[in-house]
Amino acid sequence: MSIQRLKSGPRMSQAVIHNGIVYLAGQVGTPGKDTETQTREVLASIDDLLGLAGTNRSRILQATVWLADMADFDVMNGVWEEWTGGKDTPARATGEVRLATPEYKVEIIVVAALP
Repeated sequence: MSIQRLKSGPRMSQAVIHNGIVYLAGQVGTPGKDTETQTREVLASIDDLLGLAGTNRSRILQATVWLADMADFDVMNGVWEEWTGGKDTPARATGEVRLATPEYKVEIIVVAALP
């Protein structure tokens, strides 16, 4: 079985496709922006990468959301629910972690199926 890597660099690929499944690296927004803005940027990045892989958000199987502060849970969820439109929602987990830099508020990782 072949493995296709998208937007690869020396440290990681932004997406890897194998056996009909697309695995995205954790996506982050612009450091220092507020949680709502970063969440919108992250979800736009996910849309772009899924499109590049040949699929879309309706085919997301699983999402992992990391927040720097769980106090931002409601803000992130508001943007997430707007983005999903309340349909085709994946299995999802959300947790609080210390992200790569204190300026990051949210990081989202998804796994999606190809059509």
